[in-house]
Amino acid sequence: MSKAASHRVRAKTSARAASGKVRAPAQKSAPPPPFVPPCLATLVNSPPDGTDWVHEIKYDGYRLQARIADGRVTLLTRSGIDWTGRFSSVAKALAKLAVTSALLDGEVVVETAGGATSFVDLVAALEAGRSDDMLFIAFDLLHLDGVDVTSAPLGDRKGLLAAIMKTSRSKRLRYSEHFASDGSTMLEAACKLGLEGIISKRADLPYRSGRRSDWLKSKCILTDEFVIGGFLVSSVDAKAVGALVLGTFENGRLVYAGRVGTGFTRTVAGRLWQQLSPAKVTASPFAGRLTADQRRGVVWVRPDRVAQIAYRSITGDGLLRHAAFKGLREDKPAADVGRPRAWRDRTS
Repeated sequence: MSKAASHRVRAKTSARAASGKVRAPAQKSAPPPPFVPPCLATLVNSPPDGTDWVHEIKYDGYRLQARIADGRVTLLTRSGIDWTGRFSSVAKALAKLAVTSALLDGEVVVETAGGATSFVDLVAALEAGRSDDMLFIAFDLLHLDGVDVTSAPLGDRKGLLAAIMKTSRSKRLRYSEHFASDGSTMLEAACKLGLEGIISKRADLPYRSGRRSDWLKSKCILTDEFVIGGFLVSSVDAKAVGALVLGTFENGRLVYAGRVGTGFTRTVAGRLWQQLSPAKVTASPFAGRLTADQRRGVVWVRPDRVAQIAYRSITGDGLLRHAAFKGLREDKPAADVGRPRAWRDRTS
C-alpha cells in the first residue's frame, strides 16, 4: 500500500463504517493469500511506554487467521493448519461480515462468567465438539477487498478493522480495543482484573511476520508450552494421569523442566491417560540422567505432545514452581517448544 493510500484508509474509515459496506482503497484487486505467517509477540519483563505504543488485552485462546474469499471462510492456526471445522459457529459469523474478501488476525476464546478468557474452558469446548461458546476477537487486518494492507501502519489497519467489525451484530465476533495509556498502568489494571497480561504494539509500523520487537507481551502470570516426556498414574485411578513430566527442547535434546500435578479434573485426567498410554516407551526421552526422585514411578512416552502450563516462577535450577495444567496444544509441534524466554533471561 502506498503512503497516500495509507492516509486515505484513516480518512475514509468512518464513512465506510457508516455506509455498512467496508471497502479498501482502490488499487489492483487480488484474492487474499492462502496464509500469512503471523507476527509473534516477544516476552518482556515490563511493558513499554511512549506515544508510539498502544496496548491490548492478552487473550488466553487459540491464535487464528480468518480468510474470507469467494463466499467461504477458512480458519487457520498459527502454523497454517485448517481448523475451520472445529470453529463452525465462528466461521458462520465471519461469513456474514460486509466484505467481499479479507484476511483477519485474531484469537478464538471462551469467556468465563467474570469476563476473562479461559484456555481450559476452550480446550473443554473443543474436546466436546462444542463451538457455540466460542468467539473470535479480531486484532489485526492483513488484506481487504482485493488489497494487501500489511504495509500500512497498525493504526490504519485497526481503523479499517474496527469499521469491518461494526458491520456485524454477531455475539461470536468482537474487535480488540486498544489503549494509548502507558504500558505499566495498563498491565497493572489487567492484573487486578485477573487477566493474563497485555500485548503492546507499535502503532506506526507495518505487519511483519515472525517474532520481532514490534509486538511485546507482558504477563501477570507466566504461561508457556512444555513437551510431555512422561506421566505418573493417579493414586486413586489406575486409568488416569496423576502428574505430567515436562521438558523443553534445547539443541534437539529434551531437557527436564519438572512436573505438574494440578489443574486436572477427573475427566481430563482420564482422557490424558487414554491419549498418552499408546505413546509409552521403555526409556526416558530426556537428555542426561535424572535423579532417583525425578524418575520414580514415571511412565515414559514419546515426546510429541505439547501442554500449556501456568506457573508462578522457576527454581534456581530451572524447574517449574507452583505449576498448573491448562490443556494440550494441538497447534504447535513439540519440536518447536524451546526454553521459555523468561527462563533463558534468568539463567543466562
